[in-house]
Amino acid sequence: MRQIKIIIEKASDGFFSAYADGDEPISGMGGSVEACKKDVLDCIDTLKEFDKTNHPPFLDEEYELIYKFDVESLLAYYKGVINPVTLYRLTGINPKQIHHYASGHRKPRAETKRKIEEGLHQLGEELLAIELS
Repeated sequence: MRQIKIIIEKASDGFFSAYADGDEPISGMGGSVEACKKDVLDCIDTLKEFDKTNHPPFLDEEYELIYKFDVESLLAYYKGVINPVTLYRLTGINPKQIHHYASGHRKPRAETKRKIEEGLHQLGEELLAIELS
């Protein structure tokens, strides 16, 4: 199955924009990540309405959308779930520094992004292993 990476970024005006990280003519925007994702799906639905000779070839294959966030957008999207203290516990990164990333005042280095991603993946694995009795 083909994976299409969709980059979601928070714009300076507070809106979110999305675009395919490739040749696919997919884009979207919205006032929230949810609205932006919906707009991406609406864009794909519009592409499907083209006749077979004019629509993009990826529509003839099985595909899945993989959403890729910049750190600021990710922290904005999960603001009520993941906070700087939680990320500190997962990554060891100072909560004040995480707040700077969330507000867009600073951009994390590649190594810091990797630590955040690994911490979140570890949390995800732990959550998947939970069984309630």
